[in-house]
Amino acid sequence: MKTRAELVAAEDVLFFVNAAVTSTGQREFRADADEQRMSLDFLHAYVLGNYRELYAAALALHINDHNAAMIVQRLLGTAGEASAGQRAVEGRLIARRLELMPPQRVYRLFGRLRAAQVNNRRTRAVIRDWLAARPDPAFDAVKYRSGYRTAARHAHLGADGELGAFLFRPRSRARFEHPLLDTYRRARYEQAAVYRLPFTVAEGFAARHGIPRQVFLDRIAPRLTRLERLRLQESAREAEASQVAADLSAMPLTRLASYVLALPLDDRVRRRAELTAALRAAARRAAGAQAATWGRTVAVLDDSFSAAGSAHKRRRPLAVALAAHHLLQALAPHYRALWTSGRTDELLLHPYGPTPLGTRILDALDLAPDRLVIVSDGWDNAPPGLAGEVLRAWRERLDPDARVTVVHLNPVYDADAFDVHRLSPAVPTAGIRDAEDLPALVELAQFATGRTGLTELRAHLDARVARFLQEDR
Repeated sequence: MKTRAELVAAEDVLFFVNAAVTSTGQREFRADADEQRMSLDFLHAYVLGNYRELYAAALALHINDHNAAMIVQRLLGTAGEASAGQRAVEGRLIARRLELMPPQRVYRLFGRLRAAQVNNRRTRAVIRDWLAARPDPAFDAVKYRSGYRTAARHAHLGADGELGAFLFRPRSRARFEHPLLDTYRRARYEQAAVYRLPFTVAEGFAARHGIPRQVFLDRIAPRLTRLERLRLQESAREAEASQVAADLSAMPLTRLASYVLALPLDDRVRRRAELTAALRAAARRAAGAQAATWGRTVAVLDDSFSAAGSAHKRRRPLAVALAAHHLLQALAPHYRALWTSGRTDELLLHPYGPTPLGTRILDALDLAPDRLVIVSDGWDNAPPGLAGEVLRAWRERLDPDARVTVVHLNPVYDADAFDVHRLSPAVPTAGIRDAEDLPALVELAQFATGRTGLTELRAHLDARVARFLQEDR
């Protein structure tokens, strides 16, 4: 039998994981940025102080990069409080997580470590090892010049050699032997050199030289990354730059869903076949070996007005729901989607209307599924509280043996509750940021029912850490 202390500890850790998956400290539909940051800072301090090993283990979960960076910074800043065994595991987790993070985020993290004066031997070793493992230091020195310079200084790295001269004494040499470093030097006065630089660097030089936007985009197009093409596609069309076209077939599922929802409805109708094919292909890639392995599945998906998100997370909740819809189609051969608005054409979705979750859940259960997945911020209001009552009555009276698996995935962090908003204590709830993580989060949600103790949760996290650390071998 689980003790009260065990259940509370498991609940504390799950609160933190939900927050680390969903919150980025930015404004949400119902909470401003200050509320988000204060709530998140409290959770990080609380879990680090009480469950350090589990706090570090969160790096192996599907948390977002914002919270991963916060965890790394706090672990390095409190290295003196950890035992030798804890430091060894934390070091491997930190190194592996930094490998997976976008380099610009890692450089920002190093900048925050310097600003916070976290400069112990362990921190310097982490920075040195990460920089040494970078595949092209010269490329980083050009694209992330300020961040690279800050990291090198903080880790007490030498400023010798050509790279050191480029970072700290750029005008001390008439030319550089490395082609990219010399291209950067020549781009100050030679327009042709601009187009051989990474886009984010070239853009600044193009503005300095007064190059027309259309000309610049057409000529820099071959050097654009996949995500840069996606981000620039609409602005390139406005600038009449014909060479910038994104290959949607290779885009990650949730990012692709965000792109689709940002398009005007007329464009979505005109490009229906292309966009639908791209979403389905991305969903099949995300499903991987689990494709077509789930039983009869019904999803209740929230496209109400609150799915509009905020200025910082525009349409993010709706994008997660749309991506989850396509992923569930790939996972379950027998699948049905019920949108809160009643719409049936998912390509033309837009945030609108109230959130009648209770009614839609009743409709879903009436279809006798093996699994019900609810993707919503959980604020049902038509009428308020009906969803929770439906789920309670279903679980207590009609399905006490839990023949139907029900899970609620919430893409929005509730700063006041230090958790994502839950529909019912009878139904597990987990935070979700990217739909690609849906299968793993459904597995994790089993611990959110209030019946599982810390021992089982710790075993689950230990297994996830072991798999995470083995992935790079």
